[in-house]
Amino acid sequence: MDIWFIVSNTIVLACIYGTLAIGISITWSSLGLLNLSYGFIFAFAGYGAWLFAQHVSTWGPAVLAAGILSGALGGVIICAVGFIPIHDKPNFTIRGLIATLAINLIGTQFLLWWFGPRSKNLPEIFGNWSVSLSGAVFTADKVGNVATSVLILAVVLRWMQSSRRGLEIRAMMMNPHAASIVGIGVRRTSFYVMGITGGLAGLAAVLLSQTYYISPFGGLMPMIKGVSIALCGGLGSVRGAVIAAIVLGFNEALTGMSIGGRYVLVTQFVVIIVILLVRPRGIAGLLDKAREA
Repeated sequence: MDIWFIVSNTIVLACIYGTLAIGISITWSSLGLLNLSYGFIFAFAGYGAWLFAQHVSTWGPAVLAAGILSGALGGVIICAVGFIPIHDKPNFTIRGLIATLAINLIGTQFLLWWFGPRSKNLPEIFGNWSVSLSGAVFTADKVGNVATSVLILAVVLRWMQSSRRGLEIRAMMMNPHAASIVGIGVRRTSFYVMGITGGLAGLAAVLLSQTYYISPFGGLMPMIKGVSIALCGGLGSVRGAVIAAIVLGFNEALTGMSIGGRYVLVTQFVVIIVILLVRPRGIAGLLDKAREA
């Protein structure tokens, strides 16, 4: 068994799926919304990057930026349609689940109608070079995926720590009720939250397209894995999402290498069940009492 292959795949998968999971955790902890429309946002961003590559430029960084901006646009649309109208209604958590799931189903059907069932592929974002070091081969897509994910996440987290809007989002994550008392508007802040997390979904879509194709339903499996990682790490915890992404990324790489990719979901949910039995709130869950009420 090639240990370097497993390690490299673990890191790549953890970076891509962890990006989605961090977005899901930020959305939950700041808005109280478990966003199940990420499958649509993922596919929407992928098609946005594909249209840009077809009609504007195939330059890698530009295509990547187009995917991120498309994802951010998708997030803002979801916020306007699926969050703003219901955020102050009774049973918002359940309403939000139903609304975002409905948007996901309707949106993917729209993409299927508009683009057709045939898969699309993006140009190589990072080139096709490779480097061999101590018997380990590092390909352009793997190195690029890891470096880009880490860089973008670092920029987002730094922005949340230093900018006014970022501090408002952090205040919402810590205590939404107290944040609203001191004048932080839920409606305004929600657009920033959904735009940023949608952009992270767009980043994941473009990075994953270097291995897989873009299709109307291509975001379903990444969404399932992203939600699984967020639940496993503990909804609302960025640190927990990172740890869970590494654990489940290792599980996926090891399962695919040893017994086959078709068993990945089976072993993944076994791992999740075991973790949640030991820690019901996840690895580092921050489900606050206000959310539970």
